[in-house]
Formats: sequence, structure tokens, C-alpha cells
Amino acid sequence: MEYFVICFCLAITLHNIEEAIWLPEWSQQATKFQKSVTPGEFRFAVIIITVFAYLAAFTFLFVPQSNIAKWTFIGFLGSMIINAIFPHLLATIVMKTYAPGLITGLLLNIPINSMILFQLFESQVIEYKELIISTVVVGGCLLALIPLLFKIGRKVSY
Repeated sequence: MEYFVICFCLAITLHNIEEAIWLPEWSQQATKFQKSVTPGEFRFAVIIITVFAYLAAFTFLFVPQSNIAKWTFIGFLGSMIINAIFPHLLATIVMKTYAPGLITGLLLNIPINSMILFQLFESQVIEYKELIISTVVVGGCLLALIPLLFKIGRKVSY
């Protein structure tokens, strides 16, 4: 399981680095996909989310018997798979311009997270119901947290 946690952390880190470098500039093309954000506020938010992802992954690794740890980790796995499609792939198609995070989402997050989920299903650690509910809850929490993190990031980056 250590291998899977390391792969997840590497994939989400590379994805978030890609976004941190290019998404703030891309967001200046104000659209329905991304509200305009400054580099400071975006980078603050993405660092906090990355830390939460690491905490979820390592808590699951070290306390695998905890349902909360398991559900949070699989919620992150599912959320990052969905994130590669909505908004990254959809924004790229609709806007006809590359949405930062698409490449790492498609080439890292989807295959690595899918492989981890497959192994968790194969070893009967999780069930589909847990994956769906966890993805909805963690994804919803992340979506609700992002505007707050942007607001805090705006204050601390100036």
C-alpha cells in the first residue's frame, strides 16, 4: 500500500504544480469555468488542498482500520479522477484552449487513481457505494473549501 500512497501523492503534486504554474494566467480569460484568480491566492489554495490530500493518504496508510481515513482517501481518489474530466477536459473542449492540469489529470491522476481503486476493490477493502458516497462528500467539501481558501490566500499573499 505504501507504493500506492506514494504514487497518489506524486500524481496530485505534479497535477497541482502544473495548475499552480499556468492556471492563474489562464484564469484571466474570465469564463464560466474559472473565476479569475491571482497566483498568490491560487497557490495558497492548492498548497492547502495538497496538504489535505497527503494527510488523507498517509492517515489511510498508517491507520487502515479507520473508516474515516479510508473514506477520505478514496474520496480524494475519486474526486481527482472526476476533476480531470470536469473541469479540465470539458474546459479544454469548450474553450478550444488548453486548460492547465489536463495533461497531468489524464496521464497521471486518472490511471494512477484508477489503479489504486482497482486494487482496493480487488482486495475487498472498499465497495462501490463507499467510493460513490466518499467521492461526492470529499468532492463537495473541496468545492466548498476552494472559495474560502482563495479568500484567505488573497489576504496572506499581499
